Amino acid sequence: MPVILPGTTPDADIYCLTDSGLCLGRPTVDVVDAMLQAGARIIQYREKEKKAGEMLRECLELRRMTREAGACFIVNDHVDIAMLCDADGVHIGQDDLPVGEVRRLVGPDRAIGLSTHSPEQAMAAVAAGVDYIGVGPIFATKTKKDVCDPVGYAYLDWVVTHLDIPFVAIGGIKLHNIGEVAAHGARCCALVSEIVGAVDIVAQVQTVRRAMRGVAAAGTDSPQAG
Repeated sequence: MPVILPGTTPDADIYCLTDSGLCLGRPTVDVVDAMLQAGARIIQYREKEKKAGEMLRECLELRRMTREAGACFIVNDHVDIAMLCDADGVHIGQDDLPVGEVRRLVGPDRAIGLSTHSPEQAMAAVAAGVDYIGVGPIFATKTKKDVCDPVGYAYLDWVVTHLDIPFVAIGGIKLHNIGEVAAHGARCCALVSEIVGAVDIVAQVQTVRRAMRGVAAAGTDSPQAG
C-alpha cells in the first residue's frame, strides 16, 4: 500500500504525534489506539525520554496497529528503530543525519520527512529528495525542547505559493487556531498536546477535524500539492 503523505488525501489532514509526558498517564499504545479509532491516518512516534529498547517494543506494536488500520506510521529521529519496526517512514530535523545518508539507510520506499523553518531550508529539502516537509513552528510551542522561534504565517504562505511538495504545518496548533492555519492553505496540521492531553481523544480528534474542515467547506481553496 502506498505511503500516506500529509495532505494528499482528505483524511490525511490530522497528523498525530505521541508524547508520553502529556497523555495523562495513559500508555502510548492506548493513546494511539484512540487516535486510530477517531480515523487518524498519520501517526508519528515522537518520544524523547525513553530508552531505545522500550521505544522499539512500542513501535513494533504501533506498527502492527497502524498497519491493521491502514494508517501511515512515522518514527521521529530514530532511523534504526524505523527500519527495525518496518515503519512507513522517518521524520528528521535540521541537525539530524543528512537526508542523503538517511535515504541510503531506509531505501527508496520509506518516506522521509524533514522539519523546515525557512524558504531556504525548504528548497534544500526538496533538492535533497525528501517526501514531505514540516512547516513551522507556526506558533510558540512547549512540547519540544530546543525549538526555534515561531515562523508565523509568512513562511506557511510562502510554502503554499511556491512549493508542490506535501507538507504538514506544526507548532502550537490548537483547536482555537487550526481553522486559521487551514485558511492559509495547510491541508494537514500536526497537533500534540491538544490531542494526547484530551480526556476523550476520539472526540477531540473529531472536533479538531471539524474545525479544520469547516474552513475548507467555507470555500478556502489555497493550493497544496498532494
